[in-house]
This record gives sequence, C-alpha cells and structure tokens, in this order.
Amino acid sequence: MADKSQVKSEVYFEITVIGGSAKVAAVDAATLIEVAVIGPARASVADLKRLALGKLKARIARERRTLEKP
Repeated sequence: MADKSQVKSEVYFEITVIGGSAKVAAVDAATLIEVAVIGPARASVADLKRLALGKLKARIARERRTLEKP
C-alpha cells in the first residue's frame, strides 16, 4: 500500500494574465486546497505552473503536519 505522501492527485490550474503579471491558481482535487502565485506574464507557462505546484505541495504538507499533531 502506498504511503499517503506518495499518493498522486489531480491538480487543476487557472492562469489569468493582468497587464504584465500572471496569476496562477492551483487546486488539488483530492484535498480541495487552493493556492495562488503571481509571476511575470512573460514567464513560461511551465515555469508558472511549477511555481504554483511547489507552493501547493508545501501547503498540503503543512496541513498534514497540523492534522497529525495530538
């Protein structure tokens, strides 16, 4: 059986360009946790998604640690 930290979930991204900035929202389908990051609109979509995904993973890990505390 896989460790819960190794279970993969779908992540949905929404990118909104506003002037010279791009706001990227990332939502984890399993936990419904959402984060957002803002970067330059000229950055690659892959880089913006990677940034948002990193923040999402950190947030999920923080939430799990909070739930595991007695």
